Amino acid sequence: MLLPADEAGQGRAVVLLHARPADRTMWNAHLPLLAEAGIRAIALDLPGHGEAAVHDRDEAAPWKDVLDTLDQRGIDRFVLAGNSLGALVALQVAVTARERVEGLVLVGYRPHDQAPSARLQTAWDRERAALGTGDIDAAVRAGVQAWISEAAAPEVKAHGARMMRDQLQSQRAHAEPAHAEDPLGKDPAILRALSVPALVGVGAHDMPDFFQGGEELARELDAGDLTVIPEAGHLAPLEQPTAFCELLVGFLHCIPSNAALQIG
Repeated sequence: MLLPADEAGQGRAVVLLHARPADRTMWNAHLPLLAEAGIRAIALDLPGHGEAAVHDRDEAAPWKDVLDTLDQRGIDRFVLAGNSLGALVALQVAVTARERVEGLVLVGYRPHDQAPSARLQTAWDRERAALGTGDIDAAVRAGVQAWISEAAAPEVKAHGARMMRDQLQSQRAHAEPAHAEDPLGKDPAILRALSVPALVGVGAHDMPDFFQGGEELARELDAGDLTVIPEAGHLAPLEQPTAFCELLVGFLHCIPSNAALQIG
């Protein structure tokens, strides 16, 4: 499946992968900033999000879809930057095609087998309760409260609410397909063996689950200390696009590039 994409700039390829309650529009502010920095930035809709419908598929394998989409665009080597679900998919891509991945920037990561905190469980319960009564508005409010910091700008909250509403309505209209076998498996050694330059971050106001998950991931990837993005919640790149782009560009300057200039 070829994924819908927005692209800007020329130079080193950076693939932007959105969070679960979002879509590729969460990177709208980032594309011009990265293009100005001499980067070819590609924001993708993951399967089942945004314009990437999956209702006619038996099985979803987002890591394969990402690779197929990059192949179609002539992009052989790239850096992956992912938030939440996007961080997970970035890792899945990396273990599937290690030789193509030059670096990883992962924000808001939590492994699925990590027990949820009371705060995370409450967020899930509120959304499920609202959806159980068919109240999309209440589910969106619960999502904004959970995933975006209280101090975020009104336009950021409005953007987040739009993405969440679209995602919930899509879920109601189309049953989710089964997921293909996760290439990460259950062996933590698969991440320790990656040997890919990585930066792992978390929003300063995110839930403790993502601090714990981020710290463990940083250790597994030998990525140094967890980077905390100030004044941001779980959707830290959405809330702080300039700070995130500065972080990403700084990371790129510190890692080697084996890719020639790629122009689609």
